[in-house]
Amino acid sequence: MAEALGICSFSYDDDDSVTDMLLLLTRSDLGVDTVSAVMLLELIQGAEGGGLIIIQDSIHYSGRHLLMSFINAALKRNEEVHLLAFELHEEELQHELDHSCLQRLIFHNACHDPLGWNENPPFTVHQFITTDLDGLLSPTQHSKPVTLVIDSFSWILRHLSPAAVCKTLQRLKKGGAVKTTLGLLHSDMHHRNLVGSICHLATSVVTLVTGNQWHEAVAKTTRRAKSGKISQAEERFGFNEDMSVKVQSKPIQAGTPQADGSDAEVDPTANLTFNLRLSEQERQAKEKLALPFVFSKEKKSALLRSRPGSGRILYEPDANDDYDQEDPDDDLDI
Repeated sequence: MAEALGICSFSYDDDDSVTDMLLLLTRSDLGVDTVSAVMLLELIQGAEGGGLIIIQDSIHYSGRHLLMSFINAALKRNEEVHLLAFELHEEELQHELDHSCLQRLIFHNACHDPLGWNENPPFTVHQFITTDLDGLLSPTQHSKPVTLVIDSFSWILRHLSPAAVCKTLQRLKKGGAVKTTLGLLHSDMHHRNLVGSICHLATSVVTLVTGNQWHEAVAKTTRRAKSGKISQAEERFGFNEDMSVKVQSKPIQAGTPQADGSDAEVDPTANLTFNLRLSEQERQAKEKLALPFVFSKEKKSALLRSRPGSGRILYEPDANDDYDQEDPDDDLDI
């Protein structure tokens, strides 16, 4: 995927100060395409081969259940899953995850002391840098694909500069020990420019909104392929008892016209005060009409045929007619 570095300036408000910042972002001038497959299930099943996946939620609909579905699917694929939990306690996982997979989850407790106020905290928000994350993952044997789950990005963005967070995410996305980075982002907690900056780094963004019924939600998914093509889909989904996702309707694809009986083909020439069409008699008269300066085949052949006694011009140049290409005015007496 062809990417270029761009600069985005923004400002956002928090409880302490109003800060203007410059971020280095990856941008791609890409077209938008549509897909026919169920995009959300493809992301959960890991069909896209890793990258940075961001789940955008809000106060209207929480994305934590969908995050747990991603974790369950990764553990069932026998992947090594590390969870940086800033908002989730370990006891809550017993009700969210499959018990057969829970023992294989590597839990990093970041909600106990996220700012490192006490001695020897398990994990702090200030450790969200590439060197500390590499040290966190290095003791394990990376014979399996590693999935890093962050719950949530919002906690990190409240205490670290956006430039530092983007730098770390960009390095994680380039590969190394981590195949997939997945995290929640509470979009209503941050300025929209900051949300857009983080989402520019992602290979897939799932935005959650409420559905028509309380147990349903709508996932608006945007996926950037390695070839540089952007695909979008909108799907209604729910959850089964084992927290697996079930898509309840086919994706509403961006740019695809919906079938509607009211959109019948309309004749633009109907109900006009003049006639735009020719009758059969008018058409025949038009075809027989000889247009000016248009010669027929017979007239062309008659004009081009050489006849006896026709005039010809014979010219024999003499010495005074010598023409010099280099000096066309040589015959002039100036």
